[in-house]
Amino acid sequence: MLRNPLVQELLYGIIQEEENMCIVECLINGITTDEEIAEKTEIKLNIVRKVLYKLYDSGLASYKRSKDPETQWYTYAWEFDSSNVMNQLEEKATNRIGKLKQLLDVEEGNMYFVCPSGHSRFTFDEASEKGFVCPDCGEETKFEENDNIIRRIKEEIKAYEESYSFIKTGNAK
Repeated sequence: MLRNPLVQELLYGIIQEEENMCIVECLINGITTDEEIAEKTEIKLNIVRKVLYKLYDSGLASYKRSKDPETQWYTYAWEFDSSNVMNQLEEKATNRIGKLKQLLDVEEGNMYFVCPSGHSRFTFDEASEKGFVCPDCGEETKFEENDNIIRRIKEEIKAYEESYSFIKTGNAK
């Protein structure tokens, strides 16, 4: 699961430090207490706990608390939730595809005019309101063919749909 780039991207976004990925590996491999993880990874206990709480806050880890009858100290047994990883990846892909489709609709439904100096990009309506003149520099705006932008958006949608289908089939493991 951790070799999948989509999973890595999601986890890096949460734990933010590549060297802390070994904490997730420990959880996946069944090492459950923060003390055991700190010992195995040689990462300070407070950092291990920070990462575990970040995973918990993101819904990717859960814990059970138990009290040691002798010491009266609490022990936390942690568990990694791989199914929630897939759910989050699916949600992320769905949201991104939706935003890209909206952007595609806007690009396909408009003609664009740009400032030759690169100041601004306007829809036909915006450009006509401004007299087809850039408000920043006063140069006449030029028609922009947006076929390349539309093509790139379609390619990105296709890539996300492929990764979404990859996630849905459970092959992201």
